Amino acid sequence: MAEAALTRGRTLLVVLRVVVTVHAVAILGQPVFAGRYLIGDYDMLALHELGANIVSTLALVQLVPAALYWWRGGVQWPFWASLLLAGGETAQYFAGQAGALDLHIPLGVALVAIALGTLFGIWRTGARR
Repeated sequence: MAEAALTRGRTLLVVLRVVVTVHAVAILGQPVFAGRYLIGDYDMLALHELGANIVSTLALVQLVPAALYWWRGGVQWPFWASLLLAGGETAQYFAGQAGALDLHIPLGVALVAIALGTLFGIWRTGARR
């Protein structure tokens, strides 16, 4: 019985690692699309908007395995980091829609840093209990 619970915990960790990795890759594309738009490639704005939709959705998806992993006895920090990302990306989305670049750009930098910190942290050996 304890072995089955341990296997479920490991499976959740693998799922969480995959989602965190995909989320980090998606969020890293956002500054590339924005930068291309800012230098005059106006078609990139549509990709930046699509990327925002994908990144925001992935943030919400990431909450589920993070919460389940914590609930199954894993560490709790991935849940709190995921919640911070989901809240920050929601604010980021609305700041972008409003054209508030004075908030949108620095918040984007912070979100990329948090996403990368979460990525590196979840893949560390110490992320497992």
